[in-house]
Amino acid sequence: MRLLRHQLKWEQRLFWRSRESAVFVFLFPILLFALLTAVYNGHIDGRPASWALLAGMIGYGAANTAFAGLAITLVSRREIGILKRIRATPLPPAVYLTAVLVSIMIVFAIQVASLFALGRLLKSTPWPTHLLSLVLSLALGAAVFAALGLAITGFIRSLEGSSAVLNVIVLPAAFLTGSFGPTRHYPKVLRAIGDVLPLKYLLDLIKGIYLHGQQFWDKPLAIGVLAGWGIFGMAVALRTFRWEPREG
Repeated sequence: MRLLRHQLKWEQRLFWRSRESAVFVFLFPILLFALLTAVYNGHIDGRPASWALLAGMIGYGAANTAFAGLAITLVSRREIGILKRIRATPLPPAVYLTAVLVSIMIVFAIQVASLFALGRLLKSTPWPTHLLSLVLSLALGAAVFAALGLAITGFIRSLEGSSAVLNVIVLPAAFLTGSFGPTRHYPKVLRAIGDVLPLKYLLDLIKGIYLHGQQFWDKPLAIGVLAGWGIFGMAVALRTFRWEPREG
């Protein structure tokens, strides 16, 4: 436990000292929310547009932080040899990975709190009423995307291409699933693609709880699909995760 606490403090220092990480992972969803609420008016999903966009940005934040942010961190450390050196130290690899994951979750929690505060400040959006259900939904979503983030690292061959690869995955997924606005006018084929993505089901949970007063357990289909994606991500990660750079 002492080693975990020490490494967790170090991970937090590394994250907040990195301007690139702070902008891409932490600030980008917040900036997007401010821009989108300046454009959208009217109602989405039966609620003021700012409420629905806040829910969408929280879902997008989970994917951007727990999936893309985690994957970029691990790929960069693998390619410059940090992960390889970690295995040669007294720090157990499991403790190291746990510290990285918990650090990412802390960043996501701060990001969610910042989005709610910004929404309240800019658009008078309400605070969540079913806090426990929302926390459970966000914890499940972040865990699923973290598992998928671990899985994708085995398929990214270089540090230089990691950001491009992950943006090509996350940004279209956010558009297709409704993070940035309603999808009802999209072509059927695009809506069909969005309907199989994990972000779609995380957004269903968040919107159900925040916009419509539902509870976490009122969405068993969304919970089951997310759990399935999480199990899939962990299974792939166990087979493909590497501690050393790819030779050649």
